[in-house]
Amino acid sequence: MAPEEPAVIMEQVTDPAELAAAQARRVLLDRNWAWFEAHAPEIYRSHRGQCLCVSGEELFVGDTPAEVLALAKAAHPDDAGRFTRIIPKDKLPRIYAHPG
Repeated sequence: MAPEEPAVIMEQVTDPAELAAAQARRVLLDRNWAWFEAHAPEIYRSHRGQCLCVSGEELFVGDTPAEVLALAKAAHPDDAGRFTRIIPKDKLPRIYAHPG
């Protein structure tokens, strides 16, 4: 018997407070992402094979996602727009595809 696939539930959010909070998180994420893009060549060159988190327009680097999240949350506890990435150890061609 095949395992049951998880259900996908979609909801429309209309609560103004919840929408405002989501928009505020997006502004923080966009700010952190812009900082990342501006520094990406240096980050990829210097931190291959490591995990990173950008929070408060600051880079946190470590060996695990949990480690970098802990560092970022300690430094910027109110930044709800942080994100993590794992920089591949080797620079290789990548193929991105999805079933069509």
